[in-house]
Amino acid sequence: MAENDEVLFEIKGQVGLITLNRPQALNALTLNMVRRMNEQLALWENDPQVQVVAVRGGGRAFCSGGDVKAVALAIKSGDPQQMSLAQDFFREEYTLNNRIHTYPKPYISLIDGIVMGGGKGISAHGSHCIISENTLFAMPETSIGFFPDVGGGYFLPRCPGQTGVYLALTSKRIGPVDCIYIGFATHYVPAADFAALTDALVAMDFGGGDKTDRRKDSHHRVDELVAGFAIEPTGESLIAPVRPQIDDCFGHDTIEEILTALEAEGSDFALSTLQAMYGMSPTSLKIALAQIRRGETLHFARVMTMEYRLSQAIVKSHDFYEGIRAALIDKDRQPQWQPSRVSDVRDADVEAAFAPLGENDLIL
Repeated sequence: MAENDEVLFEIKGQVGLITLNRPQALNALTLNMVRRMNEQLALWENDPQVQVVAVRGGGRAFCSGGDVKAVALAIKSGDPQQMSLAQDFFREEYTLNNRIHTYPKPYISLIDGIVMGGGKGISAHGSHCIISENTLFAMPETSIGFFPDVGGGYFLPRCPGQTGVYLALTSKRIGPVDCIYIGFATHYVPAADFAALTDALVAMDFGGGDKTDRRKDSHHRVDELVAGFAIEPTGESLIAPVRPQIDDCFGHDTIEEILTALEAEGSDFALSTLQAMYGMSPTSLKIALAQIRRGETLHFARVMTMEYRLSQAIVKSHDFYEGIRAALIDKDRQPQWQPSRVSDVRDADVEAAFAPLGENDLIL
């Protein structure tokens, strides 16, 4: 293990410890990081020495998302070899998300800092998602011409009421109180106690027994240990006070109806929400809403198939590169969306983004 590796793996006690190690890039996931995590988790799944997996971020972020800038530049290059990154990255990232969702051993995310987009994909789908007072969460994809992927189509419709739709369509950033409120996090632990919690995990002896009983016992013992460190977060929820407006305005099945409901509601909350949505990619708004509505009734693996189809359609669009350019390349924060109005986004174009990819589909 080299200290300059993008992701570090070690076994301490009976804990497989993963450290995301791109602090200068807020631990944004590269294809190399995704690939190595997939491989290591597969090995640890059947390693009797490893009874628990814990993942953390180096520096002030847990993970700011996937390295979409690299994907956008690869697409823009027109080089077929580079353009294959768009296929490989999302295929392997979504495979990793599914592996975490189905992982048989306790999978603990220690989130002390920023967690956005792809960072949600390697945390929320595990058994334990632990946050601190420094946690800042968002699904900002509609602001960059993309959609809330990495299992967003499964997670967001299962948030309370219409809060998941609200977060997806506004790219709203939330703190620890609301991370608990929407169900992203399972526990809140003060940052000062993260080291002690990790040490306690490492010190645990999970004993023997057959594989099935041992895994059940591991989950139970981790539950008890984490509960001993967890407390209620301090502060006020930003979402709970406006939950009635969120549920009322975002309960519609078209973006036009949501915008109309917000305009009619007319409160300061509604007006600020409208302003936020007007800055998003109109195409992304429509695709994200359709994705979330369809995901309400789909199993996780089916959601990942749907999201892979969407990823391959959207990376070829004008808005994807334009959103990345405005946010991460030129950083002028002035994306020029095409089309620029929700009313000009054709339903047929939205539906086409969900089309099966034949032999190129991601089937899990």
